[in-house]
Amino acid sequence: MTAQNIVGTLADSVRLRVFSAIVLGATTPPDAARAAGTTPKETAAAVRRLLAGGLVTEDGGALHADLAHVKAAARRGPDTEAPGPGAGPDASLLRTFVVEGRLRSLPGQLERRRVVLGHLARASFEPGRTYDEPAVNDLLRAWCEGAGTDHVAVRRYLIELQILDRGEGSYWLRDDTAQRA
Repeated sequence: MTAQNIVGTLADSVRLRVFSAIVLGATTPPDAARAAGTTPKETAAAVRRLLAGGLVTEDGGALHADLAHVKAAARRGPDTEAPGPGAGPDASLLRTFVVEGRLRSLPGQLERRRVVLGHLARASFEPGRTYDEPAVNDLLRAWCEGAGTDHVAVRRYLIELQILDRGEGSYWLRDDTAQRA
């Protein structure tokens, strides 16, 4: 997980407050809601996103902050981050469609769309991990905020282009997509 993923996950004030409450010891969504001053609905959405982002884990119904990703990103520092849209043979294409960590639009040409969505998927989903649909929606919604692209359409394209697989209500990054990183 890159520092950009971590910051993107915590970029919402509700998620940041709920994460802080969990870091400070809240172990259930009601406890986190009370400590963060958020509604149960806001808290549930924040917890789903934090779980999907890998910053919170759930063990036996208890929530725990997982700071390993934060510590690893801090140790790597800015010079060793995973390459973003500014590196590699598709850099120009990615800079056109991905601006400041947000998807601005989707290319019309199929192969270009595959490159952009492959980048998005590799930046958002961990290989070998499954995600439920609300978690996928939360991750994709963050990419689509302020764009003319709908997160549901992006999810559909990720499946159609065989970048993600789905089964029994779960989604995961295909092995061949993860290996193209």
